[in-house]
Amino acid sequence: MFSVKDVARSNFFIRLKSWEYWPFGIIHFPAIIYFLWLSVRARSFFFFSASNPGIVMGGMFGESKYDVLKKVPSRYTANTTFIKTPCEKNDVINKMAHQGLKLPVIFKPDLGERGFMVERINTESDIENYLSRMKYSFVVQELIDLPLEFGIFYLRYPSKQKGQVTSIAMKEMLSVTGDGVSTLEMLIQGKDRAKLQWETLKKTYADQLSEIVPKGKTIELVSIGNHCLGTKFLDGSHLINDRLSATFDEMSKQIEGFYFGRFDLRCASLEDLYNGNVKIMELNGCGAEPAHIYHPGYSLFKAIGVLLDHWRNIFLIARENVERGSSYIPFKEAKKYYKKFKAATQVS
Repeated sequence: MFSVKDVARSNFFIRLKSWEYWPFGIIHFPAIIYFLWLSVRARSFFFFSASNPGIVMGGMFGESKYDVLKKVPSRYTANTTFIKTPCEKNDVINKMAHQGLKLPVIFKPDLGERGFMVERINTESDIENYLSRMKYSFVVQELIDLPLEFGIFYLRYPSKQKGQVTSIAMKEMLSVTGDGVSTLEMLIQGKDRAKLQWETLKKTYADQLSEIVPKGKTIELVSIGNHCLGTKFLDGSHLINDRLSATFDEMSKQIEGFYFGRFDLRCASLEDLYNGNVKIMELNGCGAEPAHIYHPGYSLFKAIGVLLDHWRNIFLIARENVERGSSYIPFKEAKKYYKKFKAATQVS
């Protein structure tokens, strides 16, 4: 029989009490209404496609992660290669060797979102398992073993010489710390953020769940910095200053047709971040969110305001680009990219 405590610790109530876990449609509903109004003003439902003319659909959906990353100067990016499917395990291994990539690495779909099919690959067996489920082209990326991970949001109006960093999300990987008494399973079940990932974690750590974790020992359960995989996003707005904006301004101006989006990166220190000594794993266009809003306890009303401002910036940047010769993507072409995107993200 369930107790009140059991109900309060259920996944439903964990999600209910923290809006960061609520369904996308609920959180974004006001922004969807605003988007419709902006579409009327632009006379196009796809006005966002002109926000980043150098990226397919402006980076909302349907763009190749590999193609976008290749636009960024290589000194800033993680070592990455493209794998076209169908293929065999040895094809992947040979491609990795040619690119100088060694296990462990990260595999992720060339089209995808919100952590879909993003996995750490440790062994050749992991490669086989991934290929058995992934039927769409994907990328292999070096595992960046640097301590700090950030999502840096940048924007620049085409009519302006300078852009700015508008949002920083600091990422805290999902982990548990032992007390010398509890098993790994007990620690996972006792932490809300980890409990929500139980169905995945119980498979990943099947051989360790009954082991008692020594006091003070921290186990990083997930090493991939996606919110939907349990990563905690923290508001790093206090880190924004003119120096940081200048660094990302210089970087962004080297990316053809890019004005608005988020750099997902790792670095060794804050000083390296300010100096641009970073390793970028992904560059996301207008479809990216200013992820600092998911900071635990962040006001929902404040977050909605950020999202409305986010769409306003997309609209204004896109309009300026159109005035400079760009165009909104036609419905027929947008539909083609959407179908391709949906097919890729329904792989099982």
